[in-house]
Amino acid sequence: MPAAPRRARPRGGRWRTVEETSAGGLVVDLAASPPAVAVIARVNRAGRLEWCLPKGHLEGAETPEQAAVREIEEETGIRGRVVGDLGTIDYWFAVEGRRIHKTVHHYLLEATGGRLTVEGDPDAEAVDVEWVPIDELGSRLAFANERRIARAATALLADSA
Repeated sequence: MPAAPRRARPRGGRWRTVEETSAGGLVVDLAASPPAVAVIARVNRAGRLEWCLPKGHLEGAETPEQAAVREIEEETGIRGRVVGDLGTIDYWFAVEGRRIHKTVHHYLLEATGGRLTVEGDPDAEAVDVEWVPIDELGSRLAFANERRIARAATALLADSA
């Protein structure tokens, strides 16, 4: 049976607006040459695989930095420590009759342990994870705003070298 068509607007013509805050970023293996970043793959609404940076919602009284460390480890299996702020992205999207305004705080983390796995992701959104050389992120990441964050990380790493 075919799926019912999606309505452009919910009944009554009003969208409910929801504010969401997430955090994540780049966890970098600085021992690799060139340094490598753990990125995840997710299946989008159209069923296509998209490579992106790990991120997720803040829980309880977490700071964005604490959420980034937790989410990156949950989605990639790699523990890290925050070494820099990479900036914030905000965007809008609509789902199930809601307009979502999402703010995502991004951080640069140095890998301190763990192993690549998606098995720790409680939401099971990540279907794959890989180490990608930092200089290849521009061709791997699906979203332009995440490619911009990756460039900021590259610049931050170059400044600290």
